[in-house]
Amino acid sequence: MAIFDFPLEQLREYRPERDEPADFDAFWQETLAESRSYPLDAEFSPADFGLKMLDCYDVTFRGFDGQPIKGWFIKPKQAGSSIPVVVEFIGYGGGRGFPTDWLLWPSVGYAVFVMDTRGQGSEWRRGDTPDVNTAGADPHIPGFATLGIMDPKTYYYRRVYTDAVRALEAARIAPDVDPHRLAVTGGSQGGALTLAAAGLDPQVNLFMPDVPFLCHFRRAVDLTDAMPYREISKYCQTHRDRVEQVFRTLSYFDGVNLAARAQGRALFSVGLMDEVCPPSTVFAAYNHFAGEKEIRVYPFNHHDGGGPYQDLEKIRLLQNIW
Repeated sequence: MAIFDFPLEQLREYRPERDEPADFDAFWQETLAESRSYPLDAEFSPADFGLKMLDCYDVTFRGFDGQPIKGWFIKPKQAGSSIPVVVEFIGYGGGRGFPTDWLLWPSVGYAVFVMDTRGQGSEWRRGDTPDVNTAGADPHIPGFATLGIMDPKTYYYRRVYTDAVRALEAARIAPDVDPHRLAVTGGSQGGALTLAAAGLDPQVNLFMPDVPFLCHFRRAVDLTDAMPYREISKYCQTHRDRVEQVFRTLSYFDGVNLAARAQGRALFSVGLMDEVCPPSTVFAAYNHFAGEKEIRVYPFNHHDGGGPYQDLEKIRLLQNIW
C-alpha cells in the first residue's frame, strides 16, 4: 500500500485528545497489586542448545493471577557480573521460539530476557505458555484482540500487560544482571507491550518500541482493514449494540494513555506505508510520550519498519548510554 495516512509534517504534530477513563490509574494499580500478591517465583534453569559462547536459561515466572509464564534468558558466557539486559516482547501470534532466535543482544554484549506471550505462539514462532482465563469470556472474533472485550477486567490484554510488568521484575533478578541498566523493546504487539512497560513500571527508563500495535484504537479501526485491528471492526460489525463498550474497554489498554505516563527515554520507529499499525496511531503515542524521545521514520516501509536498520539504531543508542 502507498502512503495513505497524514503527510509526515502533519504526523509530527498529530497529538489527538486522549480517550482515557477516569479510573485508569486505579484500574492498573489494583490489577498489578492483585498479581503482586503472588510470589514472583522466577526460575532460571540452564538449557543446553549448543551455543558455546552463551549461557541460556529456560525461564518461568508468575504473571497475571500468579499464573506461570515462560521465557528465555540468554547472556554472553564471558560477560562477568553486572551486565545490561534488554527485555524483548514478541509480535502478534508469535511465541518465544528457541534461544537461537534471540542472538542479537548477546552478540552486542548484553543479556536478553524474552517473555513468551500467553496463548500465542502457533502462527509464526512456537510458544509454550497457555492463556488461563479464570474469569471466562464472551464470544469473540478468532484471535486475541476481542477476547474478553466486553469488560476491562476480562480483556485478554489485561493479562498480557500484567505479565509484561512481572517479566521486568524477573529480568532484574536474572543471573549477573545490573537491574539499573535495563531496556525494553519489541515490534508491533511487542511495541505495545514496551509502551505498557513505560506506563506501568516507573523503575524502567529506556524504551525502544517499533511500529507499535494497540495505539489510538478509534483512529486505527477507522483507517485500516488489516488484521489484527480488523478483528475489532468485525466484532463491532456483528455486535452493533456494543460498540461504545468495546472502545471503553480498549481505552484502558491504549498505548497513547500509557505513553503519557512514561518517565524515561524512548526511541520509536514507524513505517509510513504501514497498513497494519497506521503511522498516525504510532505518532499519537509518540507525541504523547512524556519523556525524552526520538523517532526514526521509514518513508517506503510497511509493517517491517526499519528492520535491520532499526536494529543498528537501537544498538548505537544503547552503546552511547551504557
